[in-house]
Formats: sequence, C-alpha cells, structure tokens
Amino acid sequence: MQVQALCPARPDWHGARAGWCLSEIGIVTRLSDKIAGAWRKSLDFLAGRRSTGNPRTKEEELFIRAHDLVRAGEFEEAAAALADATAIAPDLVAALETQGELYDMLGQPEKAMSLYEAGRKLKRKLRPGAPDRFFVLRRAGRSTAEIAAYTTVIQSVKQRVLPLIARGNAFLVEGRPAPALADYEAALKVKPGLSDVLALKGEALLMMGQLERAAAAFDSACAVQPRNTDFLSGRAIARMALDRLQDADADWRLQLDLLPKERASARACVALRLADYEQALPELERALEKEPCDPYWQLYRLAARHRLGHPTMPGNMSRHDSWPGPLFELYVEPPSAEAVLARADNGDRAAEALFQLGALALPADPDEARRRFGEVVEKAPPSMIEHAAARHELARLGA
Repeated sequence: MQVQALCPARPDWHGARAGWCLSEIGIVTRLSDKIAGAWRKSLDFLAGRRSTGNPRTKEEELFIRAHDLVRAGEFEEAAAALADATAIAPDLVAALETQGELYDMLGQPEKAMSLYEAGRKLKRKLRPGAPDRFFVLRRAGRSTAEIAAYTTVIQSVKQRVLPLIARGNAFLVEGRPAPALADYEAALKVKPGLSDVLALKGEALLMMGQLERAAAAFDSACAVQPRNTDFLSGRAIARMALDRLQDADADWRLQLDLLPKERASARACVALRLADYEQALPELERALEKEPCDPYWQLYRLAARHRLGHPTMPGNMSRHDSWPGPLFELYVEPPSAEAVLARADNGDRAAEALFQLGALALPADPDEARRRFGEVVEKAPPSMIEHAAARHELARLGA
C-alpha cells in the first residue's frame, strides 16, 4: 500500500476569514492568535500576487481565477472555472464543494446538493496514507486549494515559517517534492534547526530519491527528538533504501516500542515492514476491531496468517469489487498471475499484487517467491510497506 496531515485550509468565499487546521505536532501546532489574525486579514487573492518560483498547475490557476471572479461578484463564471478544474482533476474535492457553495449563493440548491454529494462520494473513496508514517503523508486527497491559499499568505506575510511549512506540506501531499523542499529550506533559513521541518525536508528528499541527503536530514531531526516515531519511520525507509537494513530495523523496532497500544494499525504497518508476521497479526486483529471493513487490514491479515501457516479463512472476508479486491481471489480460487497483474492499473498496485504472489509462493516454491519479491523491490518505491517486507523476505531467502 502506497501510503500517500495537515487539515485543508479553505479560504472563506466572502473574504471574511480563512481557516487553518494546524493541529499537528511540533512547530505546526504553535500558532499564536495574533499571527493567525494577521493571516486571516491578509488572505486576499487579488492582493500582491507575484511569482513564487514554483510553477503553478493549471488547476491552481483556475482556483485563483475563480477567486478573482468571486471577488468581482461573477459567481457563475467562478463556478465554471472550478468546473474546468475538476475536468482536469476529477478527484479535486475542494472544487466540487466550492462550486456547491457558489450555486447555493446563486439560489440553485438542487445543483449545489448534487455537487456536495459528488464531493462526499469522492471523499469516501480516498484512502489515507499508512498510519505509521509522518502525519503529513497520512492525508488523502489533493491540496490544490491549500497551495493557492498559502501562496497568497506567503506573499502577504514575510519571514513567517508556518505558511512555508504548510505549503510545503501541501506540495508533499500532491507528490511534488521539489517545491516542497524549496519551502522547507526557506523555512529553515528563517528559523534554523526546527526538527519537524528537518524531518519534512528528509521526506521530500526521500521522495526525490536523494537518499544520502534524506538520511542526513532525518539524522539531524532525530538528534533533537530521538523518540519521535514519525522521524524514525522516515529514517528507517531512507536507511533501508541505502541497503543499511540493520540500521533501518533498529529504527523500526524502536518505533514499534514507542507507538502506543491504541495505535494498532500503525503498529501493524511497522511489523509488516519488518515482515514480522507474529507481531503483525494481533495488531491487525485489533485494527480490524476498529475498522472491520478495511480491505487492506483484511488483506494483510490473510497474508500474515498464510505466512504463519494458519488457515486463511477467505470466506470470512468482506466482498471488495474495487482494488484490492482482486487480490482476495488469490486466497480462494487463485487465477493466473497474469490475470491478477493485468487488473493492477498502476505501479503501486502491481507491487501489491507481486508481493501477494510472492507470499503465496512460500514455502512451496522459494524460487518463485524470490523472483516475485525481487520484482517488488525493483518496482516499488521504498516508502511502500510491500517494498520493506519484500526486502526482509529476500534476506531470509538468502537473496
């Protein structure tokens, strides 16, 4: 599971206020009322827009255009601009919700309700990132609206680290590590040594494949907060990607020791990265008590039970028509590997399928398992649970 959280900042369309949900760890939590008030007053999408050095996407341009049109009182034109944004990015929930608000203001409640419902349906389909990862990476969905909003704040309020961090986080959620890195480095110039920002910088570098620099950034963050579970998670992934598996395992084991018992799903993910199925299985059972229909916890429980030689009980699984539904079929009446892989419509899903094929091949066909796990390591990003688990399986197979 690629396990792509800052709450979205959504400017009020009447220009009266802008809400931030910066209720996260470290520096991102320490926002004074005075600064927040100044930001709310300064958030005007017509004021002082200049180039920030980060090229805007077409969706961001359309968001800014929509705000300009709202300020001019041209609500229908603004809704049309947002419709163009959703045509480019159909999963842009904020655009649907804001169109709904505009049609409410235009006295068209039926159209507004249909847009609200479309937004709710999209939200239900979004899967958060892995719960053992940095809070920013647990967020699901796109951040186009936040990027546009924070850009305006940055232009209006100088020498403040929080809007830089917030926009960097939004870029990171969007899978745009280069502009995220630029914002984190700008924040560190204003206020050097912030451990949260050093770790976020490490996450951006990790996403960019700059592994040595990423590991160094995480080292700096962990020197300040050696028991921060998010920092340990990022550093473990960087170390593993650098073939320092022993060091990575030390970080994951410490993370596992530090995660509280109530965070069963996070603990399960760490144990799965270690391919420690004895430790993962009870955590997955507890995770399923809280989220009994979660398809990934069900799938990972199947894999853990299979690897431990327990009955897999596929008949007890909920039906899942969408992904990862096809992978449950492997535990019932296995289709051909080619048929399963053909249904994996992106690289992450292909890696998930390859890992399950490798796990199912053990213990009967270790050569096949070795081949499948090798493909996972080759194709999956190091941040995926399957990548780390495959590396550990290969180590046990002597590969």
